[in-house]
Amino acid sequence: MNRGIDHLVLGVHDLDKARDTYARLGFTTTPRAIHPFGTGNSLVQLQGNFLELLAVVDESKFAAPAAGAFGFGAFNKGYLDAREGMSMLVFEGHGAADDHADFAANGLDTCEPFHFERKATLPDGTQVTVAFSLVFVTDARMPDAVFFTCQQHAPEYFWKPEYQRHENGASVISEVVMAAENPADLASLFGGMQGADAVTVSGDGLQVATARGNVSVVTQRDFEARFGAMPAGPSTPHFAAFQIQVADLSATEALLTGNDVPFRKAEDALQIGPETAFGCVLEFVPEG
Repeated sequence: MNRGIDHLVLGVHDLDKARDTYARLGFTTTPRAIHPFGTGNSLVQLQGNFLELLAVVDESKFAAPAAGAFGFGAFNKGYLDAREGMSMLVFEGHGAADDHADFAANGLDTCEPFHFERKATLPDGTQVTVAFSLVFVTDARMPDAVFFTCQQHAPEYFWKPEYQRHENGASVISEVVMAAENPADLASLFGGMQGADAVTVSGDGLQVATARGNVSVVTQRDFEARFGAMPAGPSTPHFAAFQIQVADLSATEALLTGNDVPFRKAEDALQIGPETAFGCVLEFVPEG
């Protein structure tokens, strides 16, 4: 079952600083929100997928460790104790029970579906309740990277055009890039989440074609050839970069220049380094 990119979890130490930085990058961010399990977030809504800026706000609300359950707050705290960056990749949910059954049948390490709700602030200031069901996939080979599916139960309250308009012209997350010593070793993992037909191994790299956007797994050498220096990270497979399409790349460049945001120009791309983008590379490319 092919699942598009739903959102990226971007762990940050200071949520207000991250929101300010993303505003300088030309993004509209949603008001801060609090999870019942000790983390807080602010979102960048795009066309069908989004970025989640996430910080730890109250460790006392972390769930106690339990067999068969994934500790969302504890995992992200452990990640942030080591570094900021992209901790989790989230795919579209096709029903939590079905996702869980599919992952288990494919031999993946998964947990029972996790359901929660939180308050959200609409553009007019109204408070509403949004709810989600999550199904996690972990892999012992990559302790610093987690996957899950997200099923929304109140999308009419979640997606708002006012939050989807961005000064930089951003429209969609089109690629996530992982770094790994042996990308081909992860073929069965991605095949289990996306279907074997979605996975292609070529040369030293691995490509995953999802229903919305692609995932690339590359060696450090190939990452550095494309993006320059590798962000600080573990030796195990981890998320290192993501790509966002924009309506007019020259207009995005002018905005970044005007806001004194440093960037690297590559062939038909603008790359924001990890020192600005909180531990990973953010790449802007033109739509199409």
